[in-house]
Amino acid sequence: MVSALVTLSVVLVAGWLVWLSRDIETRIAGAPKLGIAALAALALWLGLVIFYAPIEAVQGVVQKLFYVHIPAIIPTYLGFLLTAVGGVGFLRTRRESWDQLAVSGAEVGVVFCTLMLVVGPIWAKPVWGHWWVWDLRLTSTLILWFIYVAYLFLRGLAFGSDAAKTFTSVYGIVGTAAIPFVYFAVDLAQGSTMHPSNPAREGLPAEMGRTVGVGMIAFVGVFAWLVARRMELAALEARELEARARGGV
Repeated sequence: MVSALVTLSVVLVAGWLVWLSRDIETRIAGAPKLGIAALAALALWLGLVIFYAPIEAVQGVVQKLFYVHIPAIIPTYLGFLLTAVGGVGFLRTRRESWDQLAVSGAEVGVVFCTLMLVVGPIWAKPVWGHWWVWDLRLTSTLILWFIYVAYLFLRGLAFGSDAAKTFTSVYGIVGTAAIPFVYFAVDLAQGSTMHPSNPAREGLPAEMGRTVGVGMIAFVGVFAWLVARRMELAALEARELEARARGGV
């Protein structure tokens, strides 16, 4: 039930953001309601983490970082996939709205990927005895982060350039090839990695599963609100640049 709701939330958010990108300035009016809903979901998730999810017998209280680390994965992947969707749309139509979706997805995806990379070592230190190990899952996730940080860096160097938009559209599409590699890294390592396997596939105790599920839905909601607001800002920036060009400023 929870996994179905998570899947539904991801599909709805992805569809809503693509729809929103088609006319951001008139369709953004519903974003405040989404923000309120996301805050409510975050409050519920935090309550579950503190009061409902059990303290793991071996790892202790530090294991509760699991409920931050795992939910951050879906917004990371979703942000980078939206970058590819926006890139394809821009290459086909040359419409700014697709490019704004791509950049917004990348920026917010990097935020959640950073959260995942920061929380993971804090959890790993007391459990593994190391802040970081260069196993396949951790290393591939760090490479994924660098891929999209580089995407944003390239965009920043050539702000407003059509050539830069074209190049980074292709780059963002190709970059998504790293996502399945990261996801299946533990399987590819064939037991030579310290990182645990994907918990969603192995199953979790009921209390843990519900808490993770609510966290995923809450994080996806926050992700959607952030991307929507970033697209709104990008549209305003584009309109200001156009006005300056017309005015010869």
